[in-house]
Amino acid sequence: MFIISKFNYQFLQLSTTARRRHLHFRTFVNARIKWVRDPYLDAAVEREKNLKSLQSLKNLIVSHPSQSLPLSAISPLKPHLALPTTAEKFIQSYPFIFKIFLPPNKTNPFPHVKLTPKALSIHYDELLHLNMSRYRYDIAQRLAKLLMIARGGRLPLHLIDMLSYDLGLPHDYLLTLLPEFPDYFHICDLGFRDSNGEIVFGLELVNWRDDLALSDMEKRRDQDPNEMQIKYSMNLPRGFDLQKRVQEWVERHWQNLPYISPYENAFHLSPNSDHAERWVVGMIHELLSLLVTKKTERENVFQFGEFLGIGRVRMKKALVHFPTIFYVSNRIRTQTVVLREAYRKKLMMEKHPLMAIRNRCISLMELVLRRGRPVRGAAVRRRERGRTCLRAVSNKEDWNRWRRSDDDD
Repeated sequence: MFIISKFNYQFLQLSTTARRRHLHFRTFVNARIKWVRDPYLDAAVEREKNLKSLQSLKNLIVSHPSQSLPLSAISPLKPHLALPTTAEKFIQSYPFIFKIFLPPNKTNPFPHVKLTPKALSIHYDELLHLNMSRYRYDIAQRLAKLLMIARGGRLPLHLIDMLSYDLGLPHDYLLTLLPEFPDYFHICDLGFRDSNGEIVFGLELVNWRDDLALSDMEKRRDQDPNEMQIKYSMNLPRGFDLQKRVQEWVERHWQNLPYISPYENAFHLSPNSDHAERWVVGMIHELLSLLVTKKTERENVFQFGEFLGIGRVRMKKALVHFPTIFYVSNRIRTQTVVLREAYRKKLMMEKHPLMAIRNRCISLMELVLRRGRPVRGAAVRRRERGRTCLRAVSNKEDWNRWRRSDDDD
């Protein structure tokens, strides 16, 4: 069952001949659209460098009854935790998050790792938020909408795991979240095996929900009584010189095409048509809108498209052809797709509570010890006397706050 938008309904009323001609029509101008670096969005991506790995390590440590683990037990888990370096070096890089200590009352003790009191306090605040019924209901709806976009209302668990951090799911969502919503979700056998011959399990939507089959773009149109047509926000960064013929094609033709909801089945469209590309753009836009981070790794977008049967080539073209909607950052050892309209410079427009908690964790990550004082360890690049220099940024207010802290336990 699929929802038909008002404009798509009018579009379907066209004669068969005209519709067939329209669905297979391709008008994209043959022009090269160059990638232009956006320093603000790069900074937004780079600011969360190693945060996902740190969260995984943090969850592993606090899951132990003593809320500590031997350093020797963490080291072999480097690939599983996606640590960029050795476990010991990674832990030592964040002295205000992790603390290495020797257990008392033991002969020849091995080094153990635990969270600092401030990091532990942030963790408890995060747990409190994740356990709020309002948040759990919201995240269940986000997950349900993600499944509604997918073919047959199903997605492999490994694909959901890839998106779980950006979606804001608890790390143990299979055990703690899904059982609360039996009328929403069901774990099923997808009917095929992976490359190792193992059965692939997935998450299935129990029932289609008409009340959720409304995209973010459609919600905006409905909130504005004067808005009759759905058009994407085109945010051009400074230095972005979009060719005039491309800009005219987007504004005069592509933006005026009927909007096809990502919750509709549009596989009857010719893959190379403008309508199909507009539908794929809407698909990526809705995917990023469902994420609390409003961004995710490009590989996640590609694998999502592959499972839907769209293919990574068409997904890549949508990203390349519309850099005014999506930005692909090359920072932090990967490529990250960012929804431009969700950010004002490097700050998110929507103040999501979970992201506020993560920002507190990032603030701790940025602090390092210099001569016994906490300072911002992130180097600030500036031009001075004709050459680039690096300096550590210190803040007196930060120092006064940390001087009164209880971290020196």
